[in-house]
Amino acid sequence: MTSSAASFNRIRIGSAPDSWGVWFPDDPRQVPWRRFLDEVARAGYEWIELGPYGYLPTDPARLAEETSSRGLRVSAGTVFTGLHHGPAVWERTWAHVAGIAALTRAMGADHLVVIPSFWRDDRTGEVLEDRNLTPGQWRHLCRLTERLGREVGDRFGLRIVVHPHADTHIDSEENVSRFLDATDADLVSLCLDTGHYAYCGGDSVKLIETYGERIGYLHLKQVDPEILADVVANEVPFGPAVARGVMCEPPAGVPALGPVLAAARRLDAELFAIVEQDMYPCPPDRPFPIAERTRRFLRSCGA
Repeated sequence: MTSSAASFNRIRIGSAPDSWGVWFPDDPRQVPWRRFLDEVARAGYEWIELGPYGYLPTDPARLAEETSSRGLRVSAGTVFTGLHHGPAVWERTWAHVAGIAALTRAMGADHLVVIPSFWRDDRTGEVLEDRNLTPGQWRHLCRLTERLGREVGDRFGLRIVVHPHADTHIDSEENVSRFLDATDADLVSLCLDTGHYAYCGGDSVKLIETYGERIGYLHLKQVDPEILADVVANEVPFGPAVARGVMCEPPAGVPALGPVLAAARRLDAELFAIVEQDMYPCPPDRPFPIAERTRRFLRSCGA
């Protein structure tokens, strides 16, 4: 095996409920969880994320049976946090995190994806708070994220990977760099979502090359540049932007995923690269053909 092929084999490709239009634990417009598991396996993926807690079964024995019977394994769980609000939210945050972390660990995964809270509602677009943090809020965000990384590691043996996300306070190149520069690399890694980072004006390859040691996990997605230009010009909230199709099927959008995967390969680290094409809401028959085509496209990129 060549060194290049060996490096690509250290990047594990998977998918997530998000690629099937799943944003919530229970929503009549979403694909039922059994259908998601059946189709993600048929599309050629071996790894999945848990998605919103409660969408997939939360009993570890049952979930293990459902996944293993389809040849699937879990790469990560996902939690939402508002740690910039300071110590007053810690207990509530931990109560939310602990149950998800326990299930994630029970499923044999090593990562917990941490998404900061939204400054405007992703469903309605309602502005919930100022889009810019004060210096004090930045300190809270950084220190409590480090605490979360420490506690999750000590209690559950998981590594947190913080997910820059549109309509949150960790979004643009400036804010992502500020967050990484202010947090301990031993406690906090990054889940680089290529679509969200491009949505917020960032260059994923540059980020990987600049902060390579902080990249602990990847989400692979693309944005449609024409729709994005209209979204930015008219300050469209993220949820309605997704409904317009701002996140598109590769290779139709940006960033080009081949160079992203090549940059990740040069890190010489084992990484998950999880396909996560935001499509809420979407017709139930739409996700599977896209997932199959995306898996074939990623194979053509060597992944």
